[in-house]
Amino acid sequence: MISGKQLVIACGGTGGHLFPGIAVAEEWRRQGGDVCLLISEKQIDALAAEGFGHLRFVRMPSVAMSGILSPRMPGFLLGFLKSFFECRRLLREVKADAVLGMGGFTSTPPLMAGKWLGLPTFVHESNAIPGKANRINAKFSRVVLTGFEDCASLFSGRSPVVTVGTPLRPALVNRPTREEGRDFFGLRPEGKVLLVMGGSQGARRINELVAASLPDFEQAGIQVLHISGPADFDLVSPAYESHPEAGVLRAFCSEMQFALAAADLAVCRAGASTLSELAHFGIPSILIPYPFAAEDHQTKNAAIFQRAGAAELWRQSELDESTFCERIRVMITDDERLRALSDSALSLDAVSASERVCQVISDRISEIEQTCCGLIDC
Repeated sequence: MISGKQLVIACGGTGGHLFPGIAVAEEWRRQGGDVCLLISEKQIDALAAEGFGHLRFVRMPSVAMSGILSPRMPGFLLGFLKSFFECRRLLREVKADAVLGMGGFTSTPPLMAGKWLGLPTFVHESNAIPGKANRINAKFSRVVLTGFEDCASLFSGRSPVVTVGTPLRPALVNRPTREEGRDFFGLRPEGKVLLVMGGSQGARRINELVAASLPDFEQAGIQVLHISGPADFDLVSPAYESHPEAGVLRAFCSEMQFALAAADLAVCRAGASTLSELAHFGIPSILIPYPFAAEDHQTKNAAIFQRAGAAELWRQSELDESTFCERIRVMITDDERLRALSDSALSLDAVSASERVCQVISDRISEIEQTCCGLIDC
């Protein structure tokens, strides 16, 4: 039973960690539990948390792990210890019943503190291959949760691994109509809409390619709905000022349900959270993995969608301004191809992931309570 149980979710650092964490938090509360979300001090976390005033967010200091021989290692260790003790204090203060880490090194201090206090701990790996941080986090977790079945066999250790999918933020569960999506952004109801997004932190090369292609997109009648990320907004905004009919530019978008509903084709990175949203809406996509992602996990994520016939995988190194627009134009005007990609994307939808995560956590809490109750003959 979840009712009355306090779950602490460590989900800061990127939208790919934060939004699935919020999705689990909403489901946990829906079932009567209490929740506290630990986020980082990054601006993107504050932006993403806007609109969720009913949830409790606590900012925690976090430092990315340095190489063992790096001169920054002493600073990392001091920051890590500070985070650990602060997390331990917080877990006691809120009387946590369980700790869930959504990935990355921001999850390590809370999970370690949770294990130190004897709490049931869980880590979620949304990508097709576990990152260095989550290989460490798994050692402090009673159960490892994965988004892709491909990833389950890559965890070694005593903790059981359960594939649950990647939680989808609640606002995206109910799909607006195509007309509602376009009306929300002031887009024309007719013609094709290309959705461009690089994730919560943007994608510099994608942004540059799209900005350079705006005149051609405008001439072809393709409207662009472009979510650049805060860091690149000033970089690409002059192109939209010069071509106001080409589409709409946003630095950040908290209403992704309308953006996805409006789109005929998406161009984006291949973060797991983004892929779960594309699958739920059945959006055909061109996936351009971030080439410097840890373990090249985005390419492996994209390969799963490519093998399923749900997306095309384009490597960033192979793209240039002279061919980018034409390749997209050919694809976005091929209705038969778009329908096939859409159908395959929908087959990958994991809309119940939040419920499955909560069920695994609830079951483990109940098992521990029953064991303790048996020991004291209650």
